Amino acid sequence: MAHTLGEIRQQLFTSVLSDCLDSVGHSNQAMPSRIRPLDEASVLCGRARTAAFIERRSFDETNPYALEIALIDSLKGDEVPVFACANSLQVAPWGELLSTAAKARGSAGAIMDGCVRDVKAIRSMSYPVFHGGIGPLDTKGRATISVIDEPIICAGVAVSSGDLVFGDADGVVVVPQAIEKEVLRLAFEKVQGEKNTLADLQRGDLLADVFARYKIL
Repeated sequence: MAHTLGEIRQQLFTSVLSDCLDSVGHSNQAMPSRIRPLDEASVLCGRARTAAFIERRSFDETNPYALEIALIDSLKGDEVPVFACANSLQVAPWGELLSTAAKARGSAGAIMDGCVRDVKAIRSMSYPVFHGGIGPLDTKGRATISVIDEPIICAGVAVSSGDLVFGDADGVVVVPQAIEKEVLRLAFEKVQGEKNTLADLQRGDLLADVFARYKIL
């Protein structure tokens, strides 16, 4: 059974996806704990569109944002820009204007291992952004996008355009397209099992008995 992004967004969460990725032998798909949402109430679920930055110490370029603009303007519904940032704590490639443009294209959110700025404005528009820090430094004169829609490493995790990316208050996971069907099948099964586990615990059953019954913890 194929699940829609809406169903995935509403019914799943990062921890169950991470567990299921582990179970199929992909244990490096969760971004590290420093990658956090601007708003912990937000849930991000969509298809990655990748971009990689390189350091560039020059203010003389005519348009240092050319590839950045091309990526944002080409976004389709439920796509998620994922930025791998060179010297990630020294640049803030994402702010209010990119959030506004991406949201208008139907983007499901944005992920970067660099910093984000204009955070009050972004929070006010309810657009999910996951980041590696908060700071004011523009990329101009510091870094520029070298490639888009090529495989990248963002916060230590391999990401390709089209991969399923999911983020919530617990962090971000990346589900490669090649294993997505199996991971989602396991995840929806596990969610149902966890509901049964929770119900049994709430009625007072012993944890040991419930674990023996469902093998879920």
